[in-house]
Amino acid sequence: MTCYKLCILISLVVVGYSSPIPPPIDEEDVTMAESFLKKLYPLPEGLSDGTQRSSSMSLRLKEMQTFFGLKVTGKLNEETLNVMKKPRCGVPDVAAYSVFEGDYKWKKNDLTYRIENYTPDMREADVDAAIQKALKVWSDVTPLRFTRIFSGTADIMISFAVGDHGDGYPFDGPNKFLAHAFPPFAGIGGDAHFDDDEDFTKYNKKYNLFLVAAHEFGHSLGLHHSQDPGALMYPSYVERDVDTFALPQDDVNGIQYLYGPNSDETPEETPEETPDETPDETPAKSPPTAPSTPDKCNPNLVLDAVTMLRGEIMFFKGSFFWRRYRNTVEHHLIKAFWPEIPDNIDAAFESPIEDKVYIFKGEKVWALYGYDLVQGYPKDLSSFGLPKKVKKVDAALYDEQTYKILFFTNNKIYSYDEMTRRMEEGYPKQVKDVFPGMTGKVTAAFQFRGFMYLFSGSKMFEFESYDKTLYRVLDNNYFLPC
Repeated sequence: MTCYKLCILISLVVVGYSSPIPPPIDEEDVTMAESFLKKLYPLPEGLSDGTQRSSSMSLRLKEMQTFFGLKVTGKLNEETLNVMKKPRCGVPDVAAYSVFEGDYKWKKNDLTYRIENYTPDMREADVDAAIQKALKVWSDVTPLRFTRIFSGTADIMISFAVGDHGDGYPFDGPNKFLAHAFPPFAGIGGDAHFDDDEDFTKYNKKYNLFLVAAHEFGHSLGLHHSQDPGALMYPSYVERDVDTFALPQDDVNGIQYLYGPNSDETPEETPEETPDETPDETPAKSPPTAPSTPDKCNPNLVLDAVTMLRGEIMFFKGSFFWRRYRNTVEHHLIKAFWPEIPDNIDAAFESPIEDKVYIFKGEKVWALYGYDLVQGYPKDLSSFGLPKKVKKVDAALYDEQTYKILFFTNNKIYSYDEMTRRMEEGYPKQVKDVFPGMTGKVTAAFQFRGFMYLFSGSKMFEFESYDKTLYRVLDNNYFLPC
C-alpha cells in the first residue's frame, strides 16, 4: 500500500470513529430560541412565564422537539436551532396550546376574499394570480368556493405589512416568520397577513407567494400545522415545483375532515361589486393526484437510494429522505435541504476521499459538499467513465477498502477506480458473479461498518465487504426502526 493510500485510510478511520464535540450555544442563539418558543409554544394552562426560566424553556423545547420529530431532550442543541432558524409561518405549532382555542370552520361554503394592498416585489397581476391559485388548491378538494370582492369586508382579508401592523402579532423582518393567518371567527378571523420585508416572487427564488399563500389559507379555513414534513401545512417553508403542485394527502385529509370532499357541483357565483367587475372563480373539477408521505414502516417500501453523509445514513424515497444519525431518525423533503436536487433519484454514494455525496438521476450527476451543492454540477453520467450506452444507474456503492465505486445497472456491475479515475478492466460483470446469492434487481446500495448492503424490492441483502459472502437477508427498513 502506498503512503498516500495509507494516509487516506488513517484519515477515514479518524473521521469514521471520532465523535465531534458539538459547538457551544452562544447567548444570541439562546435569546433567539427563547423568543421563538414563547411565540410559537405557549405554556400549558396552569403554567406561566413566571415559571423558572430554565424549566419554562425546557418544557417548550420538549414540545417543539416532539412536534418536529427531533430527539426529545428539553435542551437547546444544534439540531433544534437549525429547525428554529428556517423561514416559516408565524402561527403556533401545537394546537392544544394555540392562542386559538376550539375547532374552527366556516359555516358556509361560499366565501369572499379581498386583496387590500400589494407587495412592490411583484406585478399586481402576478399577485392576483398567485392568490387565486392558492385558494383553488383548497376549492379543488372541497365544496368551498371563493369570490373576490374589491371593497368592503370580505371573509378573508389579504394584506402585506411590516413590523407592528395592528393585529397584536408584529412581523420580525426578513427570512424569519413569512406570514400568518387567523382561523375562522368573527372579526379578524380568516384574514391572512404577509410580511412585506420578505422577498416574494412568482418563481422559486426567495419565497414563492403561491406556496406561502396556500399554506396561510389553510389556517384561514381552520387547519392547524401538520407534523408531516411533506404536508403543505408543515410549518417550515419548503420549495416545491409550483407548476406540478398537487395538495398532499395529509392536507386533503385535514380539509375534507372539516368540509367534506368536492361535490363536483359548481355553484353559480355572483360578484359583490359593480357589474363591470369580474370575480375570480374557482370551478370544481377532479383534483390532481394527492402525493402521500412514504411510511418507513411499510413492509412493501422500496427505497430509491441510500448513502452515507459524514457519518449519517440517508435513505431516499420519492420526494423525501430519512436521515439517521446519533440514534435519531428524521424525515424531510429533499427540496427542504437541496432545492436543486430532483425528486425520485436513481442512486447515491459518498466519497470519503473527496468528502462529497454524488446523486444520480438519468444521465445527470449532482455533487454535494455537506448540505451545499458543488458548483459546476450537474454533469453527465459519462464523467465517471461509464459507456455512452448506459443511460441510468440503478444503484451505486463506494467500497472504502478498495476505493472502488460499484455502479449497478440492470443485472450488471461496472467498477470505477477513484484513485486512477478509470473504469476497472474486466467489467461489466454479472451481479450474481460478484455477489453470490444476490437475487433480484439491485435498487439501492451502501457500505456500513464492514458490510455491504444491497437492496432489492422490500428486501436488503447483507454481504461481508471483504469476500462478498452473503450473511443475512433483512427487511429494507432494518436501519429505519418503527
